[in-house]
Amino acid sequence: MTNAKIHPQALAEAAGAEMYARDAASQGLGMKLIEIRPGYARMTMPIRADMLNGHQTCHGGFIFALADSAFAFACNSHNHNTVGAGCTIDYLAPGRLDDLLTAEAVERTMSGKTGIYDVMVTDQEGRMIATFRGKSHRVSGHLVPVHG
Repeated sequence: MTNAKIHPQALAEAAGAEMYARDAASQGLGMKLIEIRPGYARMTMPIRADMLNGHQTCHGGFIFALADSAFAFACNSHNHNTVGAGCTIDYLAPGRLDDLLTAEAVERTMSGKTGIYDVMVTDQEGRMIATFRGKSHRVSGHLVPVHG
């Protein structure tokens, strides 16, 4: 593949497919990559009984994991190996058993090797569950080999 000849959308889809194939954690939590574009990813995760805390709501760590995974897919969608450098999350409402959560990650800015991404987590009714902001850092390498 020649980097200049690959359409950005095709590259994002190839990078997303490769990353998902390697991501046992997201797969194990039932997450699915629904959509990926350059700088964008949308993922879902059903809330299972083993994800409930002592209040019988979804443990915040699982909500965080979904938001963090969507963030990871969005910032790797340009096919440059990219890692999280920091993040914050605000929990707005509880997730409940059998809810289907959706995390939508959007690139807000990219400057040099650093990017900022916002992730909104909602339930199947569109109710806001959490907001997440992540800062990414580009490292060496690619998910999908490119030549050129």
